[in-house]
Amino acid sequence: MNVLDFIFFFIYVLIFYVIFAFRRKRLSDPLLKKYHKQGFWIKCLATFAYCIFVVYISPGDSNALYYPEGVNISKMILNHPSNISFILHKGADFDESLLQNIANSGYFSEESNFWVSRLVVIFSFFTFGKFMAINLVFSMIAYTGTFRLFRFFYEQYPHLHRQFAIAILYFPTFVFWSAGILKDPICIGALGWITYSLYAIFYKRKKIIRNVFLVLLFGYLLVVLKVYILVAYLPFFILFLLLKNMKLIQNKFARFAVLLVFILGALAGSMSVITTIQEALAGYTQKSITQSIKGYQTNYQNQSNDVDSNFSLGVDFDGSVVSLVKIAPAAIVATLFRPFIWESKKISTLLSSLESLSLILLTLYVFLKVNPFRFLRSLFKDPIVMYCFFYSLVFALFVGATTLNFGTLVRYKIPAMPFYLIAIFIILDLNRKKKKSEPVAAVSV
Repeated sequence: MNVLDFIFFFIYVLIFYVIFAFRRKRLSDPLLKKYHKQGFWIKCLATFAYCIFVVYISPGDSNALYYPEGVNISKMILNHPSNISFILHKGADFDESLLQNIANSGYFSEESNFWVSRLVVIFSFFTFGKFMAINLVFSMIAYTGTFRLFRFFYEQYPHLHRQFAIAILYFPTFVFWSAGILKDPICIGALGWITYSLYAIFYKRKKIIRNVFLVLLFGYLLVVLKVYILVAYLPFFILFLLLKNMKLIQNKFARFAVLLVFILGALAGSMSVITTIQEALAGYTQKSITQSIKGYQTNYQNQSNDVDSNFSLGVDFDGSVVSLVKIAPAAIVATLFRPFIWESKKISTLLSSLESLSLILLTLYVFLKVNPFRFLRSLFKDPIVMYCFFYSLVFALFVGATTLNFGTLVRYKIPAMPFYLIAIFIILDLNRKKKKSEPVAAVSV
């Protein structure tokens, strides 16, 4: 990075500020306006910090793969406009002799990697190819989705706005790892847009065509980039929508009819994307999920002598379903609560270890405060708690089982963290309300 990078960064911060300020005028709720403005500045600060981190502290894919190769392609297109075909074809078809760094050979064979560089190409035309400015564009895409996610939860429980802001807008690693040239910002943004758009379609019944388009657009991006997020998330969110709609219907026959229509609609919709998902999950169709997990674990173990951040779940995994069930608690704990403080050996994992400690203490506090029985009952009492908690657990299981490196884990787990935290906050709130509503026993004199 040079001086021009910093200058262009602040120029584009100003441009996005004006755009977001204009959009903010459409918000009638003063609280939403406040959080929208706060979230924007936090995201800008996180982007600046991320750029410094990957350039001067811990270089990674952002400045070693996605950015240089994307800018390289954009220059070739500017020199010869016919080269626009480079970004219109699959990454596997890209001529590797044209790579800016031959060490990046093979990476574009994975379409998700090429998609990130493809976006860098597009954004470089509007940012003069400046590294920090392109990072900011990725970050702002993530922010539009995360604020939609915040709005969705805020509309369910307006009085918990502070808690939702902590879980979504302020959560350090969630904000930080969705603030640069990576797959994660696009995935996080897509998850937020899909959530709010599906809610608008099936519950609010507003702007159906627009929201269907947004679901298809961001659903496609998730399928290409990280389909496992979509596969883990949709069943639980659809269950939430179903239960939410059922509450509005008093007639039992009408409830059954809605349930039937919803199931048939879900089946019909799934058929339209089954081919794409099958292609994205090709690795899993050739062998079982448990075998794939075993392969990932073996790869990390083989690298254990070279990578200080590798860790073990402490449970042997032999590739069977029974073994998967056995490692489930360790995998979930690893995703949600590790690295522990004493396991943090690098700056990149220190922040996450402090978060993990806070999350452990909060979980224990809520579990003991509401008592174990009420805690478990709350998981099934409220549809939104059920969807948030079980999605985060299922996601945590497979991420924890396949990712045995803290440096990777702190980034891979972020799609689950806000949902887990939100579930904990709502459980605490529900039980506080219940205690307040309980009649106070009369004291005889």
